[in-house]
Amino acid sequence: MSARPASLIFIVITLIIDMLGIGIVLPIMPRLIESFTGGDVIEAAHFVGLQIALYSVMQFIFGPLTGSLSDRFGRRPVLLASLFGLGATYILSAFAPDLFWFIVLRAIAGTMASTFAVANAYIADIAPPEKRAEYFGLVGVAFGIGFIAGPVLGGLLGEVDLRLPFLAAGILSFGNVAFGFIVLPESLKPEHRRKLDLARANPIGAFPVFAHAKGGMVLIGGYVLAALAQRGLENIWALYTGYRYQWSPVEVGLSLTAVGFMFAFSQGFIVRVVVPRLGERRALLVGLGISAFGSLLYGLAPQGWMAYAIMLVHIPGWALVTPSLQALLTRATPRSEQGLLQGALASVNTGTAIIGPPVATAVFAYFIGPEAPMVIPGASFLLGSALLLVSMAVIAAGGSFAPKQETER
Repeated sequence: MSARPASLIFIVITLIIDMLGIGIVLPIMPRLIESFTGGDVIEAAHFVGLQIALYSVMQFIFGPLTGSLSDRFGRRPVLLASLFGLGATYILSAFAPDLFWFIVLRAIAGTMASTFAVANAYIADIAPPEKRAEYFGLVGVAFGIGFIAGPVLGGLLGEVDLRLPFLAAGILSFGNVAFGFIVLPESLKPEHRRKLDLARANPIGAFPVFAHAKGGMVLIGGYVLAALAQRGLENIWALYTGYRYQWSPVEVGLSLTAVGFMFAFSQGFIVRVVVPRLGERRALLVGLGISAFGSLLYGLAPQGWMAYAIMLVHIPGWALVTPSLQALLTRATPRSEQGLLQGALASVNTGTAIIGPPVATAVFAYFIGPEAPMVIPGASFLLGSALLLVSMAVIAAGGSFAPKQETER
């Protein structure tokens, strides 16, 4: 086995273990917070939202810094340090004495949750330019596998003790550190590293990194619209299906498991077949168009079973978007700035995760409420479809996005 495929296997396994740790704590988080509030569900709901927001904000702020640190010191030490810090926050969270310290630890965990950005930079280091979309798709496979198995394991452990999933996640993270320490080689050669520039190691300062590609700012602008639509879809799903189809929590959970399977398959196989044939730009536009159509169908579907059929359209389409975008941008970014690029992309994704969900839930609430001119439960999906179409138009109007010759600067 050549060095590059071997390194890729190591990084994918590392991400699967990391995603398992994240997925394990998801099912029990609301109940654990409720235990801190003395069983007050309404108060607990506010704190659930608070910890999610803090986690996302810290990711948004520290993503570019972590990426920049990996450009300076290499991917391997930053990835291992992040995994170790994440493991420590999991273990400490399991023993948090009260809600204040639990929320603080979740915020700290957000600063450590940089593994995907550094892993993407690692992949950009080892992947030939023409295969980067395919390699980035494997990150989605890792995400899908962890999303499938993690919540199931967390639910089972949570039935024993609500704090047990955090201990399990911590043990997985520490095991991941040991695994990576033994088998994961460094991908960024010393001659390709750059000095740490704190002025750029933040979400605002990192943004000009997108300008390296011809039309790169247009490209990322279109992606922001698409990501806003996707984050809204993800976070409105349980509310929408529960209201319109009267799905129980179990039925919602089963649908999310189906999403995980289909996303892992799409990222692992469909991206590998479609992107080389169409090229990154065309694959990106096709993915956006299919995603817009799928979101429209979700919003109009009168029967719950139809959602599963629509997944067969929507998920493969969305699976094409991010790997194609990453491949286009990494081609035009120097090796010494791949970490900064991935950190900036992580901040973009986290920023849309901060904005998209409240917009989607507000639109949903308005259009099922008494003040709406007509009841439209799927209004958030229709808005998402419109955003995806605008995104597609913006990127199509931006031209070929022919990247500059990849450089060793």
